[in-house]
Amino acid sequence: METHVKSQPNQELSISARSLSSSSSSSSSSSSTSSSSCYNVTIVPLSFSPVQTKPQGTRPPYDHGTNHDDDQLLENGVVYSKAGGSAIDNIEGLRFIDIMGNGGMEWKNVEERFNQLAFTQNSGPEPLMKWSDFGICIGMQQSPEFANEILRALRGTRDWKFYITKCELHCFWCRMMDPFFDSRIRIFFDLCDRDMDGRITQMEIKQTILLSASTNKLSLTHEEAERYATLIMEVLDTENLGYIELSQFKTLFKVYLSRGSIQSNQLSITHSPYHNYHNDPFQEPLSKAEVLFRSYWRRAWIVLLWLTVCFALFAWKFIQYRHRTAFEIMGYCLSTAKGAAETLKFNMALILLPVCRITITWLRKHWWINSIVPFNDNINFHKMIAGAIVIGVILHGGTHLACDFPRISESDHTLFRQTIAAGFGYHQPSYIEILCTTEVATGIAMVILMTIAFSLATKWPRRQSPSLPRSVRRVTGYNTFWYSHHLFILVYALLIIHSLFLFLTDKLNEKTTWMYIAIPVLLYVGERIFRAIRSGLYEVEILKASIYPGKVLSLKLQKPEGFKYHSGMYIFIQCPHISPFEWHPFSLTSGPEDEYLSVHIRTLGDWSYQIYNLFQEAKLSGPKECPRIHIDGPYGAASQDHIKYDIVVLIGLGIGATPFMSILKDVANSIPKSRFDHTGCGDCSIKKGPLKAYLYWITREQSSFDWFRDVMKEISKSNQQQSVIEMHNFLTNVHQEGDVRSALISAIQALYHAKNGIDFLSGTPGHTHFARPNWFNIFSKLARQHRGTKIGVFYCGPSALARELERLCIKFSTKTSTRFVFHKENY
Repeated sequence: METHVKSQPNQELSISARSLSSSSSSSSSSSSTSSSSCYNVTIVPLSFSPVQTKPQGTRPPYDHGTNHDDDQLLENGVVYSKAGGSAIDNIEGLRFIDIMGNGGMEWKNVEERFNQLAFTQNSGPEPLMKWSDFGICIGMQQSPEFANEILRALRGTRDWKFYITKCELHCFWCRMMDPFFDSRIRIFFDLCDRDMDGRITQMEIKQTILLSASTNKLSLTHEEAERYATLIMEVLDTENLGYIELSQFKTLFKVYLSRGSIQSNQLSITHSPYHNYHNDPFQEPLSKAEVLFRSYWRRAWIVLLWLTVCFALFAWKFIQYRHRTAFEIMGYCLSTAKGAAETLKFNMALILLPVCRITITWLRKHWWINSIVPFNDNINFHKMIAGAIVIGVILHGGTHLACDFPRISESDHTLFRQTIAAGFGYHQPSYIEILCTTEVATGIAMVILMTIAFSLATKWPRRQSPSLPRSVRRVTGYNTFWYSHHLFILVYALLIIHSLFLFLTDKLNEKTTWMYIAIPVLLYVGERIFRAIRSGLYEVEILKASIYPGKVLSLKLQKPEGFKYHSGMYIFIQCPHISPFEWHPFSLTSGPEDEYLSVHIRTLGDWSYQIYNLFQEAKLSGPKECPRIHIDGPYGAASQDHIKYDIVVLIGLGIGATPFMSILKDVANSIPKSRFDHTGCGDCSIKKGPLKAYLYWITREQSSFDWFRDVMKEISKSNQQQSVIEMHNFLTNVHQEGDVRSALISAIQALYHAKNGIDFLSGTPGHTHFARPNWFNIFSKLARQHRGTKIGVFYCGPSALARELERLCIKFSTKTSTRFVFHKENY
């Protein structure tokens, strides 16, 4: 069991050295109060929560080679992870060395580094190493200042030596690797005790806090460090002596380490009436085949239907031209080219439908269509059709140029006149003459235009990959992709012309290209016209513009009259001052019930940099008017599907948390209302939305918490009583919990949260974890807490982690009775 500090904000917190010591040695619930102190803390036991980062000896959480044994994953249909441990295990987890990918460092690794760095002086044969290389030896090369302080604490003397012998290094190593907590905490105490007098003053604590903050790349002022040092002294120095000794220092870390870190915060659920909703402990885990079928059947039937139509059209035309007289001259080359042409007509029509956003958003509202059509994969399907068009162009154009046209120009004159001469005006053309015809010229022009558009739409040019030459990067990027895609206006015009001048036929009923593309083109053009008119009506007033660290722009916009949307939707934004043609999608971070619209824009490209600079200049110049913007939308996205689940898990990397702010606000705003509509009969309840929501937000820099701090505080106010929302922030540039470099930060975090109900790192009630999350442990916890339920996992961020999360969803769905359904945002 782990102990947990639980208190209400603004309540008094009282910790005496004696109460801390006694509470840390027991896993049972206890409460300690001191009449001479001004705080009140309750220590309550909680079950181990696997949200922590990985313990010593395991692989990094993003290691795709991780292989977890089944006995670790499944026991009687329930997930239990071996990553947990007792309080004693956690106490002994205070580390003075880095954890390597394949386990902890060993003496042989340290000795090998010493041998590489050591040198021999003239005064003696014993090899020596400079004291400044100590951090490199023990694996703290990225934290040299902290390593030097550890060395000072290990030497325990004011006499500073410039060199270290191997014998001394081995002695230091043994002390750092001592499994006993008392030995390790003594080193940490000496690290804080800079004058080595056996007492730690408030100034020395402040200096250690600043050192820890600098080591973990945290932004901390001297005033804040002074305030946190005062907090520690108030808790430990109960007799106001002005210093603390080892026994008092030890009790603080026993409490902190025995519980790992604060797991439950004001947003965490402890006893929710919905916690075991639809729990079925007797439900059997699904087979992998069944999980894969349930996850992909909608994609599968759409792709299968599409492929069936393509092959059917190809076969129909192939057989049809197999029996034409022209087959005698051109053979199977003609049948192949015509079969490919028929599939091209179909795909050139179909490729427009996945980007008809208004139509797709409208279709999403109909549950029976949304339940069988995977609208979330519209962009992926668009790309798949584009790939099929490339194949069709190669088959159609390639066989014509390399096979059909040479055979026409070189065929026997008699056979030519008996078969296809009428189609060429009874003149057998040369190869060059064929290339100069309208049919071929328009075809070649289309191929050139499509080659340009398709090439610039691929991943590397569109994102200006650093692997591209600098000269190429200058002419690539999102703008180039966007404008080059409009070349398809010419492509479709040329396609109509190309279809009207066909070899070998004059029959109008065989010139069917217009029949394929008429409805999709009219629908797409109609949408573009409608969007242009609507966006002109949606010139919105900017209520507030905020500039955040990390070059993030937050815009609070006036909500147009009649503008209705669901949480998880996004809008397009245009700034005429930058370009009258560019529209860029951004998730709405405001809730549907808010009286305004809000978006967060991070500078990741040319357009976002320009709009950020415009608003920054406007704010710096005082009362200057903000740039005008237009909006278009709203449009549906994958996050909209959160309404289908009782339990939702929202995972955002950096700015990828934006679509989930709207969902959390929607859930929080729904808390005061009944979660069900009752119509008078017990079985007629209609569920309105998720009963529990988890947010896992991973960010690299502490300043990123500024982006959504106000939103999270607003959510926490609505969530205080029902606690159906649980937030977890992960700060990846801080060393993982248990590391000596972050130990003092964690202790302050615990005390500050117990006193104020706020995490001092993020400024929100949500607890901030250190390092990258251990997704295996997180999924283990969710599967254990919500047995037999269906959990929607929604992710917005880079594709690398998406593959890992999807793999875990499938694995836990097959090994446990909990089903995880993965969704990823695609724009």
